Amino acid sequence: MKQDQKKGNPIALLPLLVFVLLFIGTGIITGDFTAMPIPVAIIIAIIVALFISPKERLNEKVGVITRGAGKENIMLMVLIFLLAGAFASVAEGMGAVDSTVNLGLALLPSSLLLVGLFIVCCFISISMGTSTGTVVALAPIAVGIADQTEIGLALALATVIGGAMFGDNLSVISDTTIVATQSQEVRMVDKFKVNFFIILPGAIVTAVILYFISTGFSTEVASGLEYNLIKVLPYLAVLIIALLGVNVLTVLVGGTVFAGIIGFFDGSYNFTSFVATAGEGIAGMMEISIIAILIGGMIGLIEHYGGIDYLLHFITSRIRSRKGAEFGIASLVSATDVSTANNTISIIITGPLARDIADEYGVDRRKSASILDIFAAAFQGLIPYGGQMLAAAGLAAISPVAILPYSIYPFTLLICGVIAILIGFPKKLNA
Repeated sequence: MKQDQKKGNPIALLPLLVFVLLFIGTGIITGDFTAMPIPVAIIIAIIVALFISPKERLNEKVGVITRGAGKENIMLMVLIFLLAGAFASVAEGMGAVDSTVNLGLALLPSSLLLVGLFIVCCFISISMGTSTGTVVALAPIAVGIADQTEIGLALALATVIGGAMFGDNLSVISDTTIVATQSQEVRMVDKFKVNFFIILPGAIVTAVILYFISTGFSTEVASGLEYNLIKVLPYLAVLIIALLGVNVLTVLVGGTVFAGIIGFFDGSYNFTSFVATAGEGIAGMMEISIIAILIGGMIGLIEHYGGIDYLLHFITSRIRSRKGAEFGIASLVSATDVSTANNTISIIITGPLARDIADEYGVDRRKSASILDIFAAAFQGLIPYGGQMLAAAGLAAISPVAILPYSIYPFTLLICGVIAILIGFPKKLNA
């Protein structure tokens, strides 16, 4: 630890505490964790922050907010969010989601239905870049499978959520990956390689467990699922090109145009409908973009008042090694995700601090980016008030608490993250 590390000011963290209490407190009191819109909670927290350090002029504080909100990494993040929304919407509108889902299900042996459902969800989510979108797309299929077989509804839904979290954790167009890589200033392809080898054992163990759980079930499903291989190409193209290291902005623009061209030829789009669909996708990412900007402003004030220095000092004063630093990063993002019920927001909040801790203790930034994404995804899949769990439960009309006991993959993901820190995996990063 550096001897000149500033101790900071714990009072500066009050806006963050207000934000968490508003969001979680409202959810607990009302029983609805969507009752308090996140942007409203952040704005209230910012207003509270303005009363800290009353000797400073209001104009100076507002300037701090705008500079924090307008930082280069925040603006780049917002641009990527918007382009990712356009691609996802255009690809879905020309039938890519339905074709990809049906293709996977049509190729699955009935004896491997649960395992296959998990794998399909992994592929869909890694291609779409959204766990919630994957859950919404595939939860109805899980309900249908449960209706047609002896597989329990909660187990089928938990399988979908697990696969969705796997893909969201890895996808190069996922907002969590975008935030994790941008906050740690690493390339997506580099983070993907590190992340993949850490979580792969968890996915394999999950598939094995699902196989043994489903042994003996009647798993025959209806035939006649329709798909078009051409419509699967946009997802494959985005995945392959991104993994080759092409700039993510180029990947997203290219993927959107490619999906649009296929839509033009098969009659899904004309120019007007293509533009309208892309616009709808962009509009769908407005809230997360606004949240990122507002949080950037709030964190700017917290940093200005000395809050980030205090957290950094508090954590680093208890860290004695690189391994301790990695556990510190994991604990920070996990606690934030449990508090906010949003894995993207938790990474946005903790990312800058995680980068400072990584630099202070020699943690490879590829590893810190992976830790942020892994632990945020794991806890997001284990909290019954998370968006993914609520979406699945709502579509199936069951309690999210009923799904929780079957959340196999999020639990194995958490174990993989802990083991990777304990044994210093991947070893080559520590060379």
